[in-house]
Amino acid sequence: MEKSKVYFCDMRAKPGMSLLDKLKKLMNAAGIGEIDMEKKFVAIKIHFGEPGNLSYLRPNFAKAVAEVVKARGGMPFLTDCNTLYVGRRKNALDHLEAAWENGFTPLSCGCPVIIADGLKGTDEVLVPVEGGEYVKEAKIGRAVMDADVIISLNHFKGHEATGFGGALKNLGMGCGSRAGKMEQHNSGKPDVDKETCRGCRVCAKNCAHDAISFDENRKASIDHSKCVGCGRCLGACNFDAIYNENSSANDELNCKIAEYSKAVVQGRPQFHINIVMDVSPYCDCHAENDLPIIPDVGMFASMDPVAVDMACADACNAMPVQAGSKLADELAAHGDCHHDHFTNTFPVTNWRSGIDHAVKIGLGSKEYELITVK
Repeated sequence: MEKSKVYFCDMRAKPGMSLLDKLKKLMNAAGIGEIDMEKKFVAIKIHFGEPGNLSYLRPNFAKAVAEVVKARGGMPFLTDCNTLYVGRRKNALDHLEAAWENGFTPLSCGCPVIIADGLKGTDEVLVPVEGGEYVKEAKIGRAVMDADVIISLNHFKGHEATGFGGALKNLGMGCGSRAGKMEQHNSGKPDVDKETCRGCRVCAKNCAHDAISFDENRKASIDHSKCVGCGRCLGACNFDAIYNENSSANDELNCKIAEYSKAVVQGRPQFHINIVMDVSPYCDCHAENDLPIIPDVGMFASMDPVAVDMACADACNAMPVQAGSKLADELAAHGDCHHDHFTNTFPVTNWRSGIDHAVKIGLGSKEYELITVK
């Protein structure tokens, strides 16, 4: 199979050329001009960030992408779907307010902001997944599927369930309606090690479904009839008291994300941008952001979402560990068990399962040619 082309530029911004200028140059080099956008609706899929989190992509990047689209006659809009968990993005009204609070407005970004699955997260399209093994029909936010062109603008960072979040995570999980997100997450439901549980109740504060209760000894338990398997409690527990007995749950999650990603992009023009900066160990869905686990790397662009994620993972693993980070703490406690920054940060994750499944179903290639744009 021919290698996919992935284009890269570093984060240096010398006098006379800003990072936004470099992003536009990168997009042009990567072939954005090959996509016919004249009078076409162009969905720019982005994560607006949970209020309180400060590592999400700045709105300036979104504006730069929108300007490139408009220069080619396209009609861009920023979009995301509603979430399952506690936070301020569970319905379109709260979600829009959160986006505006974080700077994503039509004025600042130069295009409309649309919540793709509607007011309550129920406005979805059932999309058949070609070659799907876990998902036969993906539940995708309607506005995403109504677009003629899909561009993913992704903050590449760590993730407590998938290892990292990049193009596939932003497309697959991000474009799923609330029901679609539930379908992806329901591979396994966690339990509590009561001997380890401290009774701090942080897990319950992060549960949107009232599935966690406490006994007379202040030990947590999870009601599986209420739990949707979103995994927020796993990431919230600082004492590793919450675990998933289904050891393949995260692998299945990654595979479902790959299949949802294919549903989003199949049959229409696509373009993907990963910005590898502020590489927090956790998702931008958290209302806080931890110290980055590595230094900033750069910006990547490709027509292939699998190749761009693979290139970013390789680049991150070539970077030194940030002192004082969660990754540094894990290495100090357990050593370099996995020879991978993301799996060392969260040993229960295996990001390669998603990449391999994406290749298997024909979403893209993990073989790539990295082309540096000066």
